[in-house]
Amino acid sequence: MALEMYDNLGAQPGGPPANIQANPFGNAFSGASSGFIRGGLGAYGEKILGSSSHYVQSNVSRYFSDPQYYFQVNDQYVRNKLKVILFPFLHRGHWTRITEPVGGRLSYKPPIYDINAPDLYIPFMAFGTYVVLAGLSLGLQGRFSPEALSCLFIKGLVGWFLQVSLLKMTLLSLGSGEAPLLDIVSYAGYAFAGLSIALLGTIISNYSYYFLMPWTCFCMGIFLVKTMKRVLFAVVRTYDSSSHHYLLLFIALAQFPLLFWLGKISLNWFL
Repeated sequence: MALEMYDNLGAQPGGPPANIQANPFGNAFSGASSGFIRGGLGAYGEKILGSSSHYVQSNVSRYFSDPQYYFQVNDQYVRNKLKVILFPFLHRGHWTRITEPVGGRLSYKPPIYDINAPDLYIPFMAFGTYVVLAGLSLGLQGRFSPEALSCLFIKGLVGWFLQVSLLKMTLLSLGSGEAPLLDIVSYAGYAFAGLSIALLGTIISNYSYYFLMPWTCFCMGIFLVKTMKRVLFAVVRTYDSSSHHYLLLFIALAQFPLLFWLGKISLNWFL
């Protein structure tokens, strides 16, 4: 009895070591199974992570594109682009973007090589100019304060967001939302170039507001109509032609209330 208890409990302090027989087959099967599990799970996990990263990367590039692409500009591009934005009816060239083969597929050329390519340099610079001129206008009226400038800054961002939403909803209503978001942000932000010119004219003469603001709205409407028709609508597979023209007209007409609202420098957003 004592011997059986000793064998079951194993080696005790001060006692002889237990006689444990090794099982080579158990160790072999254990090593093989653990190696199979590690290899199988590793390959499966790598496959899942690889497919997930490819899916995320493809969708990010599909909807957002490369941000660096939108800042490849030079002085000549900026001058020519501003002419197209401020005087779109004088643009005699085509409105389609230029493509080039890259990595076995077609990609659009950057703005430095294509006047019709969207960029973010002009929208950001124009938005900053708009905020500075709005603050200068408030200063000339004796109403400048950091809080007022912050309010106008937020108002400009809200106007930019509304313009982006207008263009995006137009594409979605036609059955396509595949256009990169940064493309739409760029086209919507070009409105601040005309708004800056209008604000500068208003600072010089109050009467110029009644000429420059309608002109800005009219030119921006033409620019967006031609751009949406030739560039963004290229991704739309099927659409009704009547709905197409009505939506283009709606985009053009929507510029008047939106830009007049942004061009009205006041502490009250609704006046």
